[in-house]
Amino acid sequence: MLALVASPEGSTLLAMLALLLVIGALAGVIAGLLGVGGGIVLVPAFYYAFSALGYESPRLMQICVATSLATIVVTSIRSVLSHNRRGAVDWEILRGFAPGIVAGALLGLAVASSLRSRELMVVFGVIGVLIGLYLGFGRIRWKLGDAPPRGLARLALSFITGFFSVLMGIGGGSFGVPIMTLYGVPIHRAVATAAGFGAIIAIPSVIGFLMLPVPPEWRPPFTLGHVNIAAFAIVVAMTTLTAPLGVRLAHAMDPKPLRRAFAVFIILMALNMLRKALMG
Repeated sequence: MLALVASPEGSTLLAMLALLLVIGALAGVIAGLLGVGGGIVLVPAFYYAFSALGYESPRLMQICVATSLATIVVTSIRSVLSHNRRGAVDWEILRGFAPGIVAGALLGLAVASSLRSRELMVVFGVIGVLIGLYLGFGRIRWKLGDAPPRGLARLALSFITGFFSVLMGIGGGSFGVPIMTLYGVPIHRAVATAAGFGAIIAIPSVIGFLMLPVPPEWRPPFTLGHVNIAAFAIVVAMTTLTAPLGVRLAHAMDPKPLRRAFAVFIILMALNMLRKALMG
């Protein structure tokens, strides 16, 4: 055991585990503080961490996306159950959006698995900038209607939510919350319901990513299919520990400037990923 730790491979593994502990802790604090899903932070954090440790490959971005979605399975189920105990989840909206979300997620899985890593980075970068702009400048008073749409409009919006969420490795909040609030759903109810979107998006896509093989030389250690099991386990454990700290900070501080600062952070991170994809 000591020989493994002292070896170059052992040192790299220890560095990877240390980075994952930090990533998980920060993702939990941010999720609790700002009420946003961790995927928008986890995907680039995983990418930069694995790249820095020498595990960059043509499938690395897919591994980061799949691993982020795996964490969302756990965190979204935990979140929606917690919100449901307070009666905040709108199950009618959740059931109505579910078929389109699943269809979009499955197509997103197929597209993500066919793209090159750099192409997926471009997708993440462009949509990440748009999400950051909405977080920074969006207003709750903006409205497109007084009730969530039905029929083809609902199908289209739910499909888009599932499709782009899988391509980015994020839960349903980044798309679901703006969609619901634009159609008159109160913000707390929208956040609670969007937590359910995350599970509907992540479960089928993670099953697919687990079944898709990756050549051994392209995988970081402890990777099954496209899911890095070490990153999944550490991040889920750390977010469980640190999310309550973020919640306490949110109640002690004014969230508006924090939300805008986070929006700037997201935009800069997305632009850096775009730069790396287009110039690397």
